Amino acid sequence: MVVAASLVPLDPGVFAWLHDEPGRVATNSGIVVAEDGLTVIDAGLVPSVASQLASALAELSPLPIRRLVLTGSHIDLVGGSAAFPLAAVYGSPQTSAHLDQPPNPETWARLHPDHADELREVVTRPVTHTVTEPAHLCPASIAIPRGGLQFENLAVQVPGANVVFAGALASFGTVPLGFEADFDVWISTLEVMSSWAELFVPSHGPIGGIEELEQLISYLDACRSAKGSPSAMPAGPWDHWTDPHYTPINIERAAMLDAGDPSPPPTLRALLGMT
Repeated sequence: MVVAASLVPLDPGVFAWLHDEPGRVATNSGIVVAEDGLTVIDAGLVPSVASQLASALAELSPLPIRRLVLTGSHIDLVGGSAAFPLAAVYGSPQTSAHLDQPPNPETWARLHPDHADELREVVTRPVTHTVTEPAHLCPASIAIPRGGLQFENLAVQVPGANVVFAGALASFGTVPLGFEADFDVWISTLEVMSSWAELFVPSHGPIGGIEELEQLISYLDACRSAKGSPSAMPAGPWDHWTDPHYTPINIERAAMLDAGDPSPPPTLRALLGMT
């Protein structure tokens, strides 16, 4: 499939791949250009979309794509990884373990029915380099392990550009799907992250700043404070975000985890037609 997306310069040698319209297929990516080649942050949902990014990068620079950083293991972040066949793949140990498991194409297809046919054929690349502590990917960028959306995620900080590619750890203007989230850890991560930069590139939605980060923190806190009851969710900017049907899943996940139950929320199974 073809999507409307483009490379947006953030600083010399630093770009974001942004989509014109939000949605689960519209996963943002980051690009950092170094002397030895390019670093790509997140691969998107499906290879056909990731191939558009690869083509845009071939026009941007003659340098090879050396590194692919996966900020989480959810399919909207990793599904396009085959479009970068020669890149070293960086991820957390959790992402590595998940990508070593047999694929689950029917679940992916149920979650993203508009892309079901392509998802049933997706083969994701395994992680080749696990990141367990902050590490330079190139002189300009640092991969930083933090938890939130999952037990183990990554963010990529580009200090010289005052930019953080938050990836899986942030969604702006669209509700995140936190069925594996630890809301206490996630809020703590975002609070710490707020001191790293002025610009934050989320996995979904437009580039934001401290205000958007604080709105996401408020949303996660509201999910946590709802104590399992969607009717207890207060009004807020999230009332105008896309994908509102994920909020009951997030509320239930927060309540279950608070009760010591880390299993998948039944609302997720219902969304996937598995009840």
